[in-house]
Amino acid sequence: MSTDKDGHGLVETVAIKSDSDSNDAVLNEYKKAPWWSYIWDYDPDRTRTERKFIQKLDVFLLTIFCFGYFIKNLDQTNIGNAYISGMKEDLKMNGNELNLIDVAWTTGYVIGQLPSQLILTKVRPSIWIPSCELVWTILTFCLAAAKTSNHVIAIRFFVGLVESIFYPAALFLLGSWYKPSELGKRAGILHASSAGAGMFSGYLQAAVYKGLNGVHGKAGWQWLFIMDGVISLPICIAGYFLIPDLPENTRAFYLNEDDRNLARKRMDDIGRAPRRKLGWSILKRVFTRWHVYAFALLYIVFINTASSGSVVPLALWMKSNHWGVTDINVIGTGLSAVQLVTTVSFAILSDFLRQRAPVMVLAAFLGFLCSLFLTIWNIPDGLKWFSFFMTRGAVVLGPLSMSWANEVMGNDAEERALVLGIMNAGGYAFAAWLPLLTYPVKEAPVFRKGFAWSTASFIMQGLVVGGIALLERRDKRRKGRREEVVVTED
Repeated sequence: MSTDKDGHGLVETVAIKSDSDSNDAVLNEYKKAPWWSYIWDYDPDRTRTERKFIQKLDVFLLTIFCFGYFIKNLDQTNIGNAYISGMKEDLKMNGNELNLIDVAWTTGYVIGQLPSQLILTKVRPSIWIPSCELVWTILTFCLAAAKTSNHVIAIRFFVGLVESIFYPAALFLLGSWYKPSELGKRAGILHASSAGAGMFSGYLQAAVYKGLNGVHGKAGWQWLFIMDGVISLPICIAGYFLIPDLPENTRAFYLNEDDRNLARKRMDDIGRAPRRKLGWSILKRVFTRWHVYAFALLYIVFINTASSGSVVPLALWMKSNHWGVTDINVIGTGLSAVQLVTTVSFAILSDFLRQRAPVMVLAAFLGFLCSLFLTIWNIPDGLKWFSFFMTRGAVVLGPLSMSWANEVMGNDAEERALVLGIMNAGGYAFAAWLPLLTYPVKEAPVFRKGFAWSTASFIMQGLVVGGIALLERRDKRRKGRREEVVVTED
C-alpha cells in the first residue's frame, strides 16, 4: 500500500526511495510505517533534503511565530491578571471598566485587520510583522505608567491596532509553506502557544506579586507589564531575521537555493498559488464565492462563543469564594494547560485523518457539554471544575478553521490573505460589544446568560462546519467533472 501525495500515517507498507542527494538507485524494499507516523506527518517518499527543509521551517518559521503569538497573548492575558492583582484598586476601577478596556483593544484590533492583510501583499512579512511587534512592546511598557483607567483604555486601543496583524498573517505564511498533511498540527501548535502564554502569565504574576510588589515604589501589576516588555523585546528583534517571507521572494539566511526551489515546487504540487499583482478583481473573487461568508461566519461564532480574554469566569468565581491572589493566578494556569494539550492533540488527529470537519464537530460537542453544565450551575463542585477546564478543549476550532480556509482557497493567494483577515476582523468586530451583553462582569460569577449563549454557539459551530464540508465536497465533485470533460475532449 502506498501513501497519497501528502503522505498518510495509516499506511502498512511503502516503497522507499533513495535520498535525492545521492545517486543511488531506487531501493525496491518495503518497510512498515514507523509508530510516530500516527502522531507526526510522515511521507516515505520524502527525501532527506525535504525532511531537512521541513525541519528548518519548524525550527525557525514555526518557532518564531510561536514566540510571537506567545508574547501577544501574554500581553492580553496580563490585563486580566493585573486587574485581579491590584490594578482595579490602585486605579479605582469599578463597574464594567474591564469590559471597556477589552472593547478598546478589540476596536483597534478590528480596525487594523484588513489594512494589515493588504499591506502584507506588498511589504515583506519579515519587516511588517516584527515592526508591529516592536510597537506593541513599547506600548506594553507604557501600561506600567498608567495612572487612570482612561490611560489603560487609550493604550489598549493602540495595542490592539498593532497586534491585529499577527494571527492572520502568521496563518497566511504557514499556509504558504506547509502542505495540508503538515498544516493543521503546526497551526494547532501556534495556537497552543497562546495557552503557554496564559500559563506563564499566571506564574509570572504570582512570582511578581510575591517578589516585586512595592519594589522601587511600583505595584506588582506594574512590574508585570515591565517584565512582559522585557520578554517581548528580543523576540521582536529576532523576527526580522527568522521570518522567511514567502517562497517566491524569501531571502532567509537558513534556506539555500535548493530549499527555495523545493518550497516553490511543494506549493505548486498542491495547487497553492503564489501572490499576484493586487487589483480590484480581488474584491470580485472574494465576494462572489461562498468561502468568505461561510468561513467568516464560522470564525465570528468561534471568537464570540466564550467571554472576552480579560473576563475569566473561573478566576472570578474563585475570587468570589475568597481564594487568594496567588492561588487564583496559579490554579488558573490549568485552563491554559488543558487548552495546550487538547489543541495540539485535536490538530494532530485532524492531520492524521485528513479531515477537518469531524474533529471540529467533536471539539464543538465537548464545548457544548461543558457549557450546558455551567448553564445549569447548581451542579456538584467537581463537575463545575471539570466544565470550567474542559471548555478549553474546544479552542482548536480556531486554528483548524484557519487551516481549512488556507486549504480550500489554496489556488488564490490574495483571496486567502483577505479572507483570513476578514475572518479574524469579523470575529473581533462582534467581540467589541457582544461580551458586554453575554458576559458582563457585574453578573460574575454566575454568568447564566453567558453560559447559555456559549451552549447555543457550540451548536451553531457544529452546523456551520457541516455546511462548509458539504460545500467543499460539492466543489470537488464539480472540479472532478470538469477534469473528466477536458480529458474526454483531449
